Amino acid sequence: MEIKVLGPGCRNCEKLAEEAKRAAKETGCAAEVVKVTDMKQIMTYGILSTPGLVINGQVKSYGRIPSVSEIKKWIEEEK
Repeated sequence: MEIKVLGPGCRNCEKLAEEAKRAAKETGCAAEVVKVTDMKQIMTYGILSTPGLVINGQVKSYGRIPSVSEIKKWIEEEK
């Protein structure tokens, strides 16, 4: 499973990456969390604000930091 955190590397982006790693660990999912900081790449996902969260190519969230429980639910849906 691939989890992408979209954003320029701000504090919120870092927090979202930490939450995504925690959620993946708690679900027992072998996920790779990748940070995407290139704005051209971020724009291809059509998000209007960062941070963004993409799981297996699907945009799950943007413009906020979802809770660990929300991220865990999305990971389970994508398994």
